[in-house]
Amino acid sequence: MGNIMTYHYAVSPDDFTRAGEASSNFKNVLKQLCVPPNIIRKVAIAMYEGEINMVIHANGGDITVEISSTGITMILKDVGPGIPDIDKAMQAGYSTAPDNIRTLGFGAGMGLPNMKKYTDEMTIETELGVGTTVTMVVYF
Repeated sequence: MGNIMTYHYAVSPDDFTRAGEASSNFKNVLKQLCVPPNIIRKVAIAMYEGEINMVIHANGGDITVEISSTGITMILKDVGPGIPDIDKAMQAGYSTAPDNIRTLGFGAGMGLPNMKKYTDEMTIETELGVGTTVTMVVYF
């Protein structure tokens, strides 16, 4: 895999019937490319958590994934409300998901902590009222 391979996915807001499609589709791409299972697992979990956050909190968004010779970079960009307190949002169990989302089984407050746990690098750029970009890297 000398060249960079790029994949793009659109994430629809509030569409729980399609939530997780992007991460599932990309997981299948990685399987076809014979990426080691431990890498696939980490990428699939991190991307799924980010995708669900985009559905719940951020009016959807776009995911760009790049595969290079050194690893996989996932860039999740939305035009949602932004994250008012990143430190608080990174605490396991902290959630701003409304009750109707929690009754669906989402919003347990593990999204950002799991994204960080299953990646080698993660950065969050956010601006209130403008949106958030999360960049995650998993190295081979």
